[in-house]
This record gives sequence, C-alpha cells and structure tokens, in this order.
Amino acid sequence: MKKTLWLFCLKRLASLPIILLGVSLLTFFLMRIVPIEPAEVILRLSGVTPTTESIRSLEKEMRLNLPFFEQYWLWLKDVLSLQFGTSFVSKLPVAEELLNKFPATALLAISSFFLALTISVPSGIISALYPYSFINKFVQMLSIISISLPTFWLGFMLIYIFSVQLNLLPTNGTGSLIHLILPTCTLAIPIIGLFTQTIQTAMTRELAKPYIDYAYQRGISKKVIIFKHVLKHTLTPLLSLFGLTLGNLMAGAIVVEQVFSWPGVGRYLIESIINRDYPVIQSYVLVVAVLYVCINLCTDIIQRLLDPRIKESSYD
Repeated sequence: MKKTLWLFCLKRLASLPIILLGVSLLTFFLMRIVPIEPAEVILRLSGVTPTTESIRSLEKEMRLNLPFFEQYWLWLKDVLSLQFGTSFVSKLPVAEELLNKFPATALLAISSFFLALTISVPSGIISALYPYSFINKFVQMLSIISISLPTFWLGFMLIYIFSVQLNLLPTNGTGSLIHLILPTCTLAIPIIGLFTQTIQTAMTRELAKPYIDYAYQRGISKKVIIFKHVLKHTLTPLLSLFGLTLGNLMAGAIVVEQVFSWPGVGRYLIESIINRDYPVIQSYVLVVAVLYVCINLCTDIIQRLLDPRIKESSYD
C-alpha cells in the first residue's frame, strides 16, 4: 500500500512540470494575440498621448519587441528565480505584488470554505436521513438555487439587503471582521449548495447498502451507525471536490473582490487585465495552476488513506 502510494505521488509530481509548461505557454500565447498593445495602454495611463515612436520605445523597454520564444524564455527565467518578472505598470517584482495581496484573498477563501463546510455538512446529513420529508425538499431546493445564482448578482443583492435597506453591514473595506461577512457569504453560498448535494447523495447511497441493515440487526444504535460508519464514507467523496472548489473560490474571488472592493489578488488580476499587464496575468495563472495541482494531489492522497476500498490498481 505504502509503496503504491509513493509511486502514485511520484507519477503525479513528475507530470507537474509538463502541466505547468503547457499552462504557461498557452497563457503567454493568448496574451500576445490580444489586439490592444500594452505599451499603448500604459502610455495612456501615464497621461501620454501614444505615438508610434513612444510605443516602440516602451515596447523595447518592456522587451515586447523580441521574438515570441525569446520573450517566453526571459519570463521563464524570472519565474524560476521566483521573481515572476516585473509589472509593466508598477515596475515592481510581480512576486512582491502577489505576496502583498495574497493574504486578503486567502482570508476570504478560507473563511468561505469553512463557512460552506459548517452549513453543508449538517444540511446534507439531515436531508439524507429524512429523504421524504419537507426538510429534504427544502434543502434540495435551496441547494439548486444557491448553485444557480451568479456570484456578482448575489453580491449586489446582499449589499442591497444588508447594507442599503437594513444598514447592518458595510459594503466595502477591510478594517474589521465585520467587513468580511458579506464577501464571505457571497463566495460561500454557491459552494454550500454543491457540498450539500454531494453529501446528501453520498449518504443516501451509503444508507442503502446491506451492511446498514446488518448493523441494525446486531442492535447497533443509529447514532453509532451514522457517525462511526456512514459519515466516514460519506465525507470521503467530498475530498474529491476540494480541488474543484479551489477553482470555484479563485474564480469567485475575482468577482467578489471587485463587487466589495476587496484588496486581494482577484481584484489585482482584473486591474492587470484592463492594463494589459502581461507578467502579472501570466504569473497569476501559473500560481493558480500550481495550487490546483498540489491541492488535488493532497486530496487524492488523503482519500486513499481514509478509504481502504480504493484498490491499489487505482494508483496506476
């Protein structure tokens, strides 16, 4: 078991450089086919009227006049040095900029994730335990609605209700934990629906298995069956969603940070896209890809350690 697990980890880690190389090349290429020139955008931001001469001069300074693969190689060397290049706009190392803004996004993502778990786990369990009740129908309806709601619309509605109408919560800012409530709820609500449905489906399937009837016949209490046996196998499929959830959190954070003026990486990315700040966009995509692969690897390992029913052949 341990040997096959190590082989599984080594195979996944060996594929990481290939994945990242492909992601970085694709991102680099897509940035270069955008019709608007970054030099022109930056000159306008500086209050300078772009001319052919000034655009060419700035492109030379930013190394945009070099051939495609030479530009890519120079940026890749910056990535390997962990500087990730220099921002076209701020002239600061991209790594420094991302590190300064990452804590705000991490706080938002982590708080949203744990809020989603706190609500979805009991909701999914109760829904599965009472499959024909009003509670189950109500939970399922709310889950479907929460998954379907656009994040930006949800954010504006929460602002309208709790800030404009009730005047209970601030619309933006980071001064205290109260500023975190609306952004966290906006980001967490779609994930709550996804987690609830996953838990409810997995638990319903587990409760229908023959060993549950056998356990009841042996006189084992319902509480022990649910919390010692069923819940363990129910939560295991949830681990496979964690990697997908990272994607949802990062994509949702981009929108949420814009709506609530949250000073995180997502808002910085939008500003960089508007300003055609290539090094920032490329580095953001690469960092998210690394996080996505690593978190998926960790969840796969934990899932295999917790669930002995996964055969060794699945490591191949």
